[in-house]
Amino acid sequence: MALQLGDTAPDFTQDSTEGPIRFHEWIGNSWCVLFSHPKNFTPVCTTELGAVAKLKGEFAKRNCKVIGLSVDPLADHQAWAKDIEETQGAALNFPLLADGDRKVSDLYGMIHPKANDTLTVRSVFMIGPDKKVKLMITYPASTGRNFAEILRVLDSLQLTANYKVATPVNWEHGQDCIIVPAVPDAEADRLFPKGYKRLKPYLRVTPQPNL
Repeated sequence: MALQLGDTAPDFTQDSTEGPIRFHEWIGNSWCVLFSHPKNFTPVCTTELGAVAKLKGEFAKRNCKVIGLSVDPLADHQAWAKDIEETQGAALNFPLLADGDRKVSDLYGMIHPKANDTLTVRSVFMIGPDKKVKLMITYPASTGRNFAEILRVLDSLQLTANYKVATPVNWEHGQDCIIVPAVPDAEADRLFPKGYKRLKPYLRVTPQPNL
């Protein structure tokens, strides 16, 4: 059965550039972004890992850990890390799983045989402190990810986990939100003291409630 939103993220123990990772224990009470790479020493992956290294502080501000994965062995990871620092101007500052036995790749469905029999696709899994899968995005091997979008989604998930709102198209932190339709007006009056605009019975817009 394929992994779906709301499922418990599979636990595992696997080697990494920062030693053995016991996944659920490593996540602890944080959020987590797990993302896979088709292969070491490939150009797009090199740019992605450098970008995430530069953004690690942004993830940390959101109580979110980041962890990468490639199916190549640990020794190759360590050599690749030197290339990343040299070409991207940022040293690898988060663990990179060495999934040579494809244990984690298989658990998370990261290998898509119709795309490639052996390489992982560019999978992204966002996992909450409750160890549930909150987001899954799958990119083809040829297309680099947009980590600004991944941060944007993390902001939305953390907001909507704590308030009865949803975020509209292209929403970014600080912008107005939508009150979920299940909340009646009387409850909305109490929950959203900043007020709201009633555009339709099902479409009520309110300022971001945690600001």
